[in-house]
Amino acid sequence: MKNKPLYLLALILILFFATDLFANDLRTVIDAAGRKVEIPKKIERVICSGPGCLRLLVYLQSQDKIVAVDSMEKRKSMFDARPYALANPQFKEYPLFGEFRGHDNPELIMGIDPLPQVIFKTYSSMGYDPVKLEQKTGIPVVVLNYGDMFKYRKDFFNAMKIMAEVMDKEERAEELIAFFNAHIKELEQRTSDVPESEKKSCFVGGIAFKGPHGFQSTQPLYPPFLFINAKNVAALEKTGRGLSSSIISKESLVKWDPEILFLDISTLQMGNNAGGLHELKTDPVYQTLSAVKKGNVFGVLPYNWYSRNFGSILADAWYTGKLLYPDKFADIVPEKKADEIYTFLVGKPVFPLMNKAFQGMAFKKVPLN
Repeated sequence: MKNKPLYLLALILILFFATDLFANDLRTVIDAAGRKVEIPKKIERVICSGPGCLRLLVYLQSQDKIVAVDSMEKRKSMFDARPYALANPQFKEYPLFGEFRGHDNPELIMGIDPLPQVIFKTYSSMGYDPVKLEQKTGIPVVVLNYGDMFKYRKDFFNAMKIMAEVMDKEERAEELIAFFNAHIKELEQRTSDVPESEKKSCFVGGIAFKGPHGFQSTQPLYPPFLFINAKNVAALEKTGRGLSSSIISKESLVKWDPEILFLDISTLQMGNNAGGLHELKTDPVYQTLSAVKKGNVFGVLPYNWYSRNFGSILADAWYTGKLLYPDKFADIVPEKKADEIYTFLVGKPVFPLMNKAFQGMAFKKVPLN
């Protein structure tokens, strides 16, 4: 017992160094919900829950770190407008951890071998609560605000920064932010001096929102139009719906009678006897529109597909800019520009593959007969 103090001192020192060693293996990040989340210093295994979450990981070139996917990634469909998924067909082969839109399954997550070290979660109010998920699994959950490219662009950039901090990809995040800002700046510069009197009025219909819709579905603040200062007839009405999808009346469209119509080709999912294209071909009301009579209807890529595909927003902006202001975009080949964007963001030129699924109607005049 004479050596008891020395024994206790040794034990205390061992515990101290063990605790210090363990602490040094952790670091703290602050997520978009303002939560301090302790995570391992080096992250090798993650899962991405919620719309758009895995897209951001692909942008950061860290898709090799996922160990499971939600049900959206395992769906088999002839239609897919998600460039990040088209560039990574291997996602379909990963284990399942839950349903799409954030409806995670803690039991499936705990069955993943090896376990993820972090769970990223977008749209945290949707599906499984992130705090409860963390408590249930014991795995840190990092919340991200997905944002958009207009009013909430800062949230979008911050989401990439937080994810980059976790994945040790800060340099790539800065490259991405500079990339998006440069595109938006150039689009605006090319079109900012066009007099309002020289602009052709336009409208985009068939925009998807949690699934395909008919031609009356639009966005008053359609981002590609915003970036090129387009004369969007729906925005001129000041509907107050912002970036949210709006279902406008046919009577309004007849009253506006835009010179150019754009069709979001996601509407083709509704089949040959429904959707925006079918309506333009067969509805007597639409037949009265000047653009329909003259055949001035053009296809644009879907961008609202498991939340916003930011690369497709840029690609559509370059195409609509080329069509509305040909002199300002004389040097641009929209299909090539799209694949430059996709190659930078998701690593592959996927425009031809995506367009093929939609009957080759992207960036083309839409056949109305």
